[in-house]
Amino acid sequence: MNKRVLITGGSGLVGRHLCQELANRGYGVNVLTRTTDTEGEDPIRYFNWDVEKGHIDPGCLEGVTYVIHLAGENIGALPWSNRRKEAIVDSRIDSIAILYRHMETAPNDIKAVVSASATGYYGDRGAEVLSEEHAPKKGFLGDTCVRWERAVQDGRRLGLRTVSLRSGAVLATKGGMYGRLRSLARAGLGVIFGNGRQYLPWVHIDDAVQAYIHAMERPSLSGAYNLVAPEQVTLADFTRQLAAFFGRSVWTPPIPVVLLKMVMGQMSQLLLDSTRASADKLLASGFEFRYPTLGSAIAQLERAEETND
Repeated sequence: MNKRVLITGGSGLVGRHLCQELANRGYGVNVLTRTTDTEGEDPIRYFNWDVEKGHIDPGCLEGVTYVIHLAGENIGALPWSNRRKEAIVDSRIDSIAILYRHMETAPNDIKAVVSASATGYYGDRGAEVLSEEHAPKKGFLGDTCVRWERAVQDGRRLGLRTVSLRSGAVLATKGGMYGRLRSLARAGLGVIFGNGRQYLPWVHIDDAVQAYIHAMERPSLSGAYNLVAPEQVTLADFTRQLAAFFGRSVWTPPIPVVLLKMVMGQMSQLLLDSTRASADKLLASGFEFRYPTLGSAIAQLERAEETND
């Protein structure tokens, strides 16, 4: 086994799929985990860390050539209280900081760090097509992404190539938003939030996994890339295509913005912000999407679900 990858956040939606795909490709995988009693054998090994206490298993860097940084509190799991916001930010920044501090003193052969980021960087921008050169939007989501990416870029002082993938919503049958919207659509209860004209950046889980590997393996890639499918759709488009796949129509009235904000508070931004992010830069780097359209993504996910059933 010639190369080994260290992954933070390996138990999350993307992390689980990525660990398996790397192993299938012949990579060794080291996973940093907060669970102390987890065991693993090649090609996937587990190492303990505790970000709050500043602890990290010193053996985690052994044989590692690349780092993929996915660690961070789930931004859509709980309402955004001030304490929750701090946890969302700190979990992303402190985790990469402790890893860099360890790399400063521990011998290692790491060449590159590829990190998650999010299209929340751009905020609510209507129908404006957004490239990586656009400025971030002020506010919690935009500020979080800026600080997240800067923390990752700090690795450049260690001679590391760094890449941040600004991901849209990752579509997978297990976990994430797709499963919840799918259940409603199958029941004939497809829901449109607000006016439905807000653009929803998205990417199929398989394409997300392949994009991380692409960024890791290509020395020419550095900086920020939008990890979104080429087809740009509004939330209404998304809901109607999903309902149509199951032979349903969207007949329920749109959920008013005021009601959504009453129920979800600031977290309603995740559903109401319009972010029309472009995949052009990632495409220009040589990446090929397996599922470039929403229709192809839905069809594959449902085939996979039928196989699992």
